[in-house]
Amino acid sequence: MRQRYWSLAREIRNRIRLPAAALAERRREQTDGQGRDPGTDEVLPKVLDWLCRAQDNSRSRDGGVARNYDLAHGWSSSYPETTGYIIPTFIDYGRRTGRTDLLERARRMTDWLVAIQLPSGGFQGGKIDSDPIVPVTFNTGQILLGLAAAEARFGGYHDAMRRAADWLVETQDDDGCWRRHPTPFAKSGEKAYETHVAWGLLEAARIEPARGYAQAALENVRWALGLQRPNGWFDNCCLSDSSQPLTHTIGYTLRGVLEAYRFNHDPLFLDAARRTADGVLSALGPDGRLPGRLLSDWSATADWVCLTGSAQIAHCWLMLYEYTNEERYAEAALKTNAFVRRTVRLDGPPEIRGGVKGSLPMSGPYGRYQYLNWAAKFLADSLALEIDLRVRNTAANATIDLTAATPALVSG
Repeated sequence: MRQRYWSLAREIRNRIRLPAAALAERRREQTDGQGRDPGTDEVLPKVLDWLCRAQDNSRSRDGGVARNYDLAHGWSSSYPETTGYIIPTFIDYGRRTGRTDLLERARRMTDWLVAIQLPSGGFQGGKIDSDPIVPVTFNTGQILLGLAAAEARFGGYHDAMRRAADWLVETQDDDGCWRRHPTPFAKSGEKAYETHVAWGLLEAARIEPARGYAQAALENVRWALGLQRPNGWFDNCCLSDSSQPLTHTIGYTLRGVLEAYRFNHDPLFLDAARRTADGVLSALGPDGRLPGRLLSDWSATADWVCLTGSAQIAHCWLMLYEYTNEERYAEAALKTNAFVRRTVRLDGPPEIRGGVKGSLPMSGPYGRYQYLNWAAKFLADSLALEIDLRVRNTAANATIDLTAATPALVSG
């Protein structure tokens, strides 16, 4: 009884402390729900526009992208890690649409990252104004994705890309794991989700195939597969609690394995990715709701949704649909993308219009009352791939029509 009393007291105290904008969004969630699905073609440009505003309004005003917009504290300073992998998103969307402003933004992001690269070749963790400033494996791998994309599109970033990739190779242990330079902002220990670091090396290997980057990357993914259980579950796969990892870090791990398969087409990687993807799929609700944390039997341990993880997993399901032509993957991805789209406001103040929340409801523990730049990035990527597959299927007269499937799945 006493525990329930204190829980209620904390909830009342937190509500009193919430700023008006947070209270308004909380009421909106409770009264309006998620609302209608505006569709991919309407949501995608709005999400990209929000990311542009996140760059323009970063508190540190340096060309990087603000980590988040917080309903209590406003825009944050720039976040090197996620700015790194927003670069290829802007380059890709600029290519698709002819928006040269996005290409110039991507170049500005890259120039900033080159300017803050540490003497070792690595990059710091946390926001630009975070302490301590030390090289971190994971953040370097994410920024490497941007450096490789910028070098491929613009040229002129070869040295910075090579220095980052060389540092990752030099600091990797013999078994393929990275242990020497963990982030000071997460629980210590080995991380299966550093397969997403391996992906950065694979992108560098496409530009520099003779420097051992691909070998190092694939060694890491094989090491991570040693942490995978028969049902697809990965041990050591969370920022803070590996017994119930976030779908966000599961998505990182799965994407890295899929990128290994995309690089060398080894069926070992495809089989492993399918086991994990099937496990997560078993937790998906009929409306596209994916619980924010999962247990090792793939059952839910959260009553809130990590929207970042949902978008990442949807993207991975779409990749698997590409590789296997199994319609269940496309159907799961469409449901999930539609669920996340319905949380994106296309009206209201510019700080939140087109932004993607950390959690649904927004009071959930992941990015509480924040709009996260990486959530927007991953949704944009997943929606762009959905469009690509829609075009491909239309041209091929495929049995599953992604254009027609989305509203049908949402209404179900």
